[in-house]
Amino acid sequence: MKISYQWLREYVEIGDLTPEQIGALLTDAGVPVEEFTPLNLGVTGVVIGHVLETRQHENADKLRVCTIDAGTGEHLQIVCGAPNVAPGQKVPVAVIGSVLPGDFKIKRAKLRGVESQGMLCSAKEIGLDIKLLPKEQTEGLYILPSDAPIGTDITEYLYMNDTVLELELTPNRSDLLNYRGVAYEVAALLGREVKLNETFKPHGNSASPATVKIESENCTKYAAQVIQGVTIGESPLWLQAKLLSVGVRPINNVVDVTNFVMFEMGQPLHAFDLNKVAESTIIVRQAYDGEKLVTLDGNERTLDHGMLVIADPQKAIGLAGVMGGENSEVDAATTAIVLESAYFDPATTRKTGKALGLNSEAQKRFEKGMIDQGMVTAALLRAAELIVELAGGEIVGQPIEVVTGAAEPHVLPLRAERVNQLLGTAIEEGEMIAILRRLGFEVSGFKVDGAHHVTPPTRRPDMLREADLIEEIARVYGYDKIPVTLPEGALVQGQLSPVQKLRRSARELLIHMGLTEVVTYSLIHIGNFEKLGLATAGFEKQLELMHPLSEERNALRTHMLPSLVEVVQYNRNRRENDLAIFEIGKVFTPHEIDSELPHEHFRLAGLVTGNFSPVGIGEKARPVDFFTAKGIVENVLTGLGISGVSYERTELPGMHPGRTARIFQGEMTLGFVGGLHPEAEEAAELAPTYYFELDVERLLAAKHGATTVTASLPKFPSMERDIAVLVDVDVPAGALLDTIYANGGELLVSARIFDFYQGAQVPEGKKSIAYALVYRSAERTLTDEEVTAAHENVLQALKETHHAELRA
Repeated sequence: MKISYQWLREYVEIGDLTPEQIGALLTDAGVPVEEFTPLNLGVTGVVIGHVLETRQHENADKLRVCTIDAGTGEHLQIVCGAPNVAPGQKVPVAVIGSVLPGDFKIKRAKLRGVESQGMLCSAKEIGLDIKLLPKEQTEGLYILPSDAPIGTDITEYLYMNDTVLELELTPNRSDLLNYRGVAYEVAALLGREVKLNETFKPHGNSASPATVKIESENCTKYAAQVIQGVTIGESPLWLQAKLLSVGVRPINNVVDVTNFVMFEMGQPLHAFDLNKVAESTIIVRQAYDGEKLVTLDGNERTLDHGMLVIADPQKAIGLAGVMGGENSEVDAATTAIVLESAYFDPATTRKTGKALGLNSEAQKRFEKGMIDQGMVTAALLRAAELIVELAGGEIVGQPIEVVTGAAEPHVLPLRAERVNQLLGTAIEEGEMIAILRRLGFEVSGFKVDGAHHVTPPTRRPDMLREADLIEEIARVYGYDKIPVTLPEGALVQGQLSPVQKLRRSARELLIHMGLTEVVTYSLIHIGNFEKLGLATAGFEKQLELMHPLSEERNALRTHMLPSLVEVVQYNRNRRENDLAIFEIGKVFTPHEIDSELPHEHFRLAGLVTGNFSPVGIGEKARPVDFFTAKGIVENVLTGLGISGVSYERTELPGMHPGRTARIFQGEMTLGFVGGLHPEAEEAAELAPTYYFELDVERLLAAKHGATTVTASLPKFPSMERDIAVLVDVDVPAGALLDTIYANGGELLVSARIFDFYQGAQVPEGKKSIAYALVYRSAERTLTDEEVTAAHENVLQALKETHHAELRA
């Protein structure tokens, strides 16, 4: 936010404090001043001159010899090359001894044999920002108004002896996007009162000739005032200078007043040509899908229903809070206007501006949600008075004010002892109250339960709790006055919580297995759920944000899968097809009560696609399958000390119906593992992909419920036998494993899957699974006969229980 030092002086008594001192004061109070920019770039001695006559230079076709009255008592002869110089003009004259930007000193000189006693100046030559001036004022000499007083210092006439302070504002201090807010801030810091009229009375007595209708919930307040008989023209120099100081190009007296009041009071305004508004009726509504509007920048915009427009009964005439329409523009022929002041929904304004690539000063204020609803009508009346003063005309009828929902003032408690307790100070209660009142807060003269009742001004919606009031007191009191003290109390060595320890252990296990950790946003696009088939049973209640910062991140994830799929897509687009990734992050589930915040849970999720190469000697990369993901899960659970785990086939949204299993410990569900649904893989353009997701809190519970048994190292050798069987495709591998353990006897110490095949070499409807069985006795070395007997018992049980066939 740019703040003119001289403009600010009109609202608060600054005294002899310099811009730099004011900047230091604001910076110390938590409002950093980034830059000080003088408007006068070193110009001295330049005055207003009157061109009395001009004649052609004898020795140069492009030069003219001018006779100038610069108020010095003698006429000056100045040679000028500007093509637009003409008798009767008032122009900036750099007399001998003057200094221009860049320390350029004007001296007596001869140009092609003719003496020149100074220099006639362009706008650029006296240091004006030509980007903010009309084209005709930037080509050749800078022509001044005909009533400009001869001999007056140009820097005084153009209000150039000023310094602009650039404020760095945080999102919660949008109340400082106007001089009113900054004036309250400076006045409070200096212990003074603001010099600002905030009460304006309506001028008209009759009913307004215009009508306003609100047909959208995205506008809660709309005020309008009709002014007839205006004459559109240039604004006076003081108004132009104020707008130029904050980087705004003057347009005409009506538009300039709306911009001036926006910077003064913080309320964006817009003026429509009343004669271009059908039936003198303004309607605030949502745009129609495909509706067209040519905005003031000359571009045709295609609108959609999510955008809020200002319309008449026939057409849209403006984008609410963003930009007006060309079809209702105030121009040189305008004689009657309807002035708008309103409160528009911040999210709608932001989305509209972003979708159409528009960004205006008004939009900047609306989208931050910091418009002072208490100033909507006051700003309208202030602007109406100024327009009549500068453009003539008459205020017709009472202001129209339509309110569909007003912000209720909220009252906060303030306890003096709590202030000093938090700040470590001994501030007097009276001083606390005085500080808040200087900032515009209303403070009750009595206490309830030991606390004053404080009502923040409507321009400060960021004041939500007692701690906010305490911060305001601390800022104005002075952070430098708060005593520096060492912290008191016993120092306790920090330690990791059980959940933190488990997350670290799981992370190390997965990294050692060859997976790569990723970190993604917990905010995602809600369309990602639908694309992956997750917007179905069990996930239909999505957590869409009311006011997202961007459309790309408009929902809280209830599932880690969309985030990891996004990572895979990003890498596949860069030809990285073999991926094994994991993330330990948060998901959110809806609260049982809609008004409450959602529940937060930590999840451990992993995804493998392409070929996977486990970390280990002799391990080769191979295409991923269900058992790749399941093996990773088993290794993690074993590494965490979680035992007694079982798997049960299931169907889940977005997952393959025949290749997905829930993971249990007893009756407790730990998570699931499986392949992505073919439709999800196709929608996301993925190769066969497998995914697992585990609940971290439940893993911790399973770990605490497990007992670790430590066995001594075996004294006798083991014997390993392999077994490969053909079974129906719907027989779970875990069920076979349960049968193996149940019938292997006391000699069987472990069994694991080492191969799985389903394809051309096995009958249709069948699959081949190979297990490695390890036998050992704690008392003796086993014989082949003993192992064979136990092994045959296992095979027979598989045949009888699952109709398994031994594969040769």
